[in-house]
Amino acid sequence: MKKIIGTLGIAILGGAIALAGYKALIEEPQVIVEKAVEPTMQTVKASYTPTVINSTSIPTDFTEAADKTVHAVVHVKNTSIRTQQNPLAELFYGRGSGTRKYQQVGTGSGVIISPDGYIVTNNHVIEGASDIEITLNNQKKLKATLIGADKSNDIALLKVEADFELPNLPFGNSDNIKVGEWVLAVGNPYNLTSTVTAGIVSAKGRDLDGNTNIDSFIQTDAAVNPGNSGGALVNTRGELIGINTAISSRTGSFIGYSFAVPSNIAKKVVDDLLEFGAVQQAVLGISIDPGTKDIEGVRIGEVLEEGGAKKAGLKEGDVITKVNNVKISKFSDLKGQLTAKRPGEYVNVIIDRDGEELTKVVKLTKLIKLPVSRVLKTEFEDLTKEDRKKFKLDGGAKIKSTQNMAFKQFEVGKGYILTKVNGKKVMSAKEAVNMLDSVYGSGNRLLLEMVSPSGQIERFRY
Repeated sequence: MKKIIGTLGIAILGGAIALAGYKALIEEPQVIVEKAVEPTMQTVKASYTPTVINSTSIPTDFTEAADKTVHAVVHVKNTSIRTQQNPLAELFYGRGSGTRKYQQVGTGSGVIISPDGYIVTNNHVIEGASDIEITLNNQKKLKATLIGADKSNDIALLKVEADFELPNLPFGNSDNIKVGEWVLAVGNPYNLTSTVTAGIVSAKGRDLDGNTNIDSFIQTDAAVNPGNSGGALVNTRGELIGINTAISSRTGSFIGYSFAVPSNIAKKVVDDLLEFGAVQQAVLGISIDPGTKDIEGVRIGEVLEEGGAKKAGLKEGDVITKVNNVKISKFSDLKGQLTAKRPGEYVNVIIDRDGEELTKVVKLTKLIKLPVSRVLKTEFEDLTKEDRKKFKLDGGAKIKSTQNMAFKQFEVGKGYILTKVNGKKVMSAKEAVNMLDSVYGSGNRLLLEMVSPSGQIERFRY
């Protein structure tokens, strides 16, 4: 018994000391602590061993291009306020007592594209920032304002105010670069300002596995590391042909290849942000046949009724081989061309139709993003006046496309109209998606009432 009491007394004394120390720590006033973060750069897992090429001589003089570029590339520092929760403090001292705020600092690069202070960088360099500061090559610091950003293309536009003209880089035409052409990457890796590396264009229209946004990178072997994000990729004339964005690495550091958003895409995004405040995405009005990967070009799977391709005379089965005389070998080539264009523009599309080469002039239309049900993997659109009249409906949501295997098994797809979910009427596409995802997400089953394209009422339990 004495042994137990003695042990218990020691335990109680130790607990009291620990609790007193813990209380002293967590009851300190909230403070904002600056927390440095290593420069970030997107990485893609490499599945190869890079080839190292030894060269005893470099046939091109890069000094002029480097001198033009280093003065127009800036260091970007972004500061954001983060909140950290301490669950033990919440437990002992109540809600809010375990909250601690700190500053998180990230760094990257940017490129001045106009003498009045517009700067292009990557979206991931400044995302979430509450304060942005840029440092010029002469070490002068300026506060920057975010004008706009496009996450899908990983491009952001900043603006600084200065009482002098800023050095800047002109946009080059990224369609004109060739594989094997010399390029320079300029940025601030690991906070080493004004760093210039040289390499060649290794590939164009690169589609990276695991990246669902950008499908048309310029690939180079110029050394790029964390901190280079948002920096310049230039040709030997000092023209901006890309914004350095990602590296392929197992370690997070450069091991052979880097990737840049083509300048034609970056320029189009910047122009859209300035004029519209958001990116205008242009489309041909087709869907791609995914089952034909053994051809050079892009085969059309379907020509949409409302698109420019239909009016231009494109047909299912046509193989797109060129757009505005730029060779199209794969889907990423086509997407890269369209991403750099605006709705309303005309493009010359060269197709192979049963061995015959034809040229079609297509007016690009604006991509309209329709509501998509996450749980059903189905895209819906609102009913037209014709739909309402034909099926005698006052509301509903028509299936535009679906990747739902159960729907495909029962031949439910494009043209079916969803009218009720668990007995409740559906009035619009947006309402349909909200109802489907909220009901199914809460663990309940779905009873769907639909009208088939032939007008038959069909019911499905999901």
